Amino acid sequence: MRALHAEWTKLRTSPGTAGLLLTLVAATAGLSATVAAACSGAACGADVALTGVQLGHTVVAILAVLVVGNEYSTGMISVTLAAVPRRFPVLLGKAVVVAVAVAAAAAVAVAGSVLAGEALLPGYHATLRPAVGAVLYLVLIALLSLGLATAVRSPAAAIGTVLALLYAVPVVVAVITDPTWHDRLVKYAPVSAGLAVQSTASDPLIGPWKGLGVLALWTFAALLAGAITLQRRDA
Repeated sequence: MRALHAEWTKLRTSPGTAGLLLTLVAATAGLSATVAAACSGAACGADVALTGVQLGHTVVAILAVLVVGNEYSTGMISVTLAAVPRRFPVLLGKAVVVAVAVAAAAAVAVAGSVLAGEALLPGYHATLRPAVGAVLYLVLIALLSLGLATAVRSPAAAIGTVLALLYAVPVVVAVITDPTWHDRLVKYAPVSAGLAVQSTASDPLIGPWKGLGVLALWTFAALLAGAITLQRRDA
């Protein structure tokens, strides 16, 4: 409980946290509204209404990386570990406060996207699964980023790694011409699998909740790597 309170205090008082959470809301809802306003035809649906999530995931990734990366870059991690010698509660506390903060902001961002979609997309009516799934997707991306940042310890390296997962991997998948390997990578790459929860396609490559489960496994692996690294390395 002491570790959780300490991590919440650090997150709440960090000068960049509020700005990043507001950016998450504005970027996600703003891009969704822009794309919805430009869209027309039968292809416009939940996928379009929640387009902004694909920009919002960058913001939550940066927020999560900075939560732990700033402590390593400033040397404050030594102070944190001196106050809470057991290292697993430190990472758990960071994970909980990041998940709660991102979930709250993501809920507002997704609600804004849904409202924009209903206002701008003819015939669009929001359904619960894509909206809830989008919030969960953003939370999992944040926790994945937190785990990677804890494992690599460098904010720059962590942001580079996370951005590669978010943007470079989907580009690589898109240019693969072999249909078997293309479909496999779409199913098991973290971003494409996770975003399946928003899809309204009649015959998706991977089911919405199964896709989110794949992302959850990636997130668990990243947090486990971060926990092991934090436990074994000196601060």
